[in-house]
Amino acid sequence: MGEVYRQAELKDAQQLLEVTYGAYELIRELGLKWPAANADLALIQENITVNECYVLEIDGRVAATITLSNSGEVKAVTDLPFVKWFAVHPQRSGQGYGGKLLDWVEEHIIHGKLGAAAVTLATAEKHPWLVPMYERRGYEKILELDAHNGDGLMYLMRKTLTAQPYFN
Repeated sequence: MGEVYRQAELKDAQQLLEVTYGAYELIRELGLKWPAANADLALIQENITVNECYVLEIDGRVAATITLSNSGEVKAVTDLPFVKWFAVHPQRSGQGYGGKLLDWVEEHIIHGKLGAAAVTLATAEKHPWLVPMYERRGYEKILELDAHNGDGLMYLMRKTLTAQPYFN
């Protein structure tokens, strides 16, 4: 069967719950209050319905997932697309599947379908490897935020997808 990139469907919810819960173990250990870290089946189903949730399947099983938000979390700061709920199944971690899915979403969905010249995401300063990982992938910190909810300093990061200038 190989690799299949596609938008998630409600029938994928149980697999997405397993992938997300497993991938977000460190987030829970760090005490970060990210909704995906403690999502239940109903929240996963809501995410699939409200947002654009994408998956990378390997041999018919979800290996990685990422969500393109339609809920406007950062619209006060930028009109650029915002990705969230990025997770790789722990058994597939370190095999490049997360990077492949992120590349596909950036190229085919954000740039190709939406025509956006850049994309944003947010992550926590206290996470030991996310900020450097996103920086290696071309993201740059553009804003520091502290919601005073115990998560500490959060970074809004942006990646330019084209040579075209963006205005936000």
